[in-house]
Amino acid sequence: MRIGPKTRTALVAVSALSVFGLTAGALAVPAQADSPAQAATQARTPARTHPQADELRAALAGLPDDFATSAVLHAGGHDGRWEGSAGVRDVRTQRPVLADGRVRAGSVTKVVTASVVLRLAADGKVGLDAPVQRYLPGLLTAEFEPVTVRQLLNHTSGIQNGNGWGETFEEQYAHRFDTLTPEDDVATAVAKGPEFRPGERQHYLNINYTILAMLVEKVTGRSFESEAARLVFRPAGMRHSYFPGTELGIRGPHNRGYQAIDGKLVDVTVWTVADRWAAGDMISTVGDMERLMTALFRGRIVPGPQLEEMFTLPAGVPGATRSAGLERLQADGIEVWGKTGSRPGYNTAIAATRDLSRTVVYAVTATDAKNVGGATAARFGIPALMR
Repeated sequence: MRIGPKTRTALVAVSALSVFGLTAGALAVPAQADSPAQAATQARTPARTHPQADELRAALAGLPDDFATSAVLHAGGHDGRWEGSAGVRDVRTQRPVLADGRVRAGSVTKVVTASVVLRLAADGKVGLDAPVQRYLPGLLTAEFEPVTVRQLLNHTSGIQNGNGWGETFEEQYAHRFDTLTPEDDVATAVAKGPEFRPGERQHYLNINYTILAMLVEKVTGRSFESEAARLVFRPAGMRHSYFPGTELGIRGPHNRGYQAIDGKLVDVTVWTVADRWAAGDMISTVGDMERLMTALFRGRIVPGPQLEEMFTLPAGVPGATRSAGLERLQADGIEVWGKTGSRPGYNTAIAATRDLSRTVVYAVTATDAKNVGGATAARFGIPALMR
C-alpha cells in the first residue's frame, strides 16, 4: 500500500496542525513499507516522545512516492520532541535518506541575510531608516525614490525582480550550469523601474535580499559569505551550512533532489544558484536550520532591539504578512513565525511560536518543488500555517 500525493497532503496538514495545537483527531495507521529503504527509514524514527508522534510518523509513511523522494522532519517544543525521516537519498541506489544530509535551503537563506543586516545595525554600521542609495550610490537610478534598508528587509521597497533565467522550469533548467551574477540580476531589475512607491505595498521578491548582501559587502569591506559565517553560522553552531557560490554540486553527504518531467524523475541536484545568492542559495541541514531558528528566537544572534524587527510587520501596509526575514501566520489565535524555501528538487521550512513552545523544521525532496501546482510540497510539515 502506498500513500498518494492527495492523501499525504491531508495527513501532513492534520499532523502539522496538531503540532501547533490547532486541531485534534486520530490519523490512519501508517502504511506498510514498500521497499527495504522505506522499512529502514521508518525503523529509525524515534520512540514516541511528542504528543503527536503517531501523526508525524504517519505523515512520513510511504516515501518515496510520486509526491517526494524523501523527507526529514523535526518537531519540538515544551510538550516534547520528535525527529523522523523517510525515503531515499538517491533513487538510483535506493540508499536510505540521510537524516543529517545537506539540502538546498532556498529562501530560508533570507533568515540568515536579515540576521546579518540586523547585527550590523546593532553595531552601528547600518541604519535601518537610512536609504540604500547612501550605501550603494549609483545602484538605483533617479527614477527611484529613497529606499530604506528596512524596506528592503520587509519587501516594501518597490524594486522589481531581475530577469533571471526565465520563469518556467524548462527555461531555468536549460541554464542550470550557467552563472548569472547578482550585479547583472540587479541591473535588469533597476532597468524596469519601480513597481510602486517605497512603503506603499509589500511584494516578496528575491531582489531585496540580493541588494542587502551587496550593502553588507560595501559597509564591511568583506564578502557576504564571510560575514554570514562570522555573525550567524558560528554563533548558532551551524557547522554544516555554507554558501556554494558558483559551485554546481553539494559538498559532503547530501540528499539528491529530483523534478518529475513527463512521468520520469530528472536529477536536479547539480545546479548553480549563484543568482539567488543571499536570497536563496544556502546549503544546510535540518539540524542546522533548527539551530538557526532556536538561537535566533532566543536572542543569541541578533540583540533584542534589532530582533524586534523580525517580529514586526510594516505599519500601514495593507495585507502585510512579512517582517525582516520571517513571515507571520495566525490560526485559532496562535501566532507563528517562520520561513519556507524552495529550489528545484528541494523544499524546506522553519516555523515556531515566538517562545519556542511549538517548533517544526523540515526538508523535503519534492518532485515538483517550484511548480505552483505543487505548492503544498513547500508546506510539508506546516501546510495550513504557511499559506
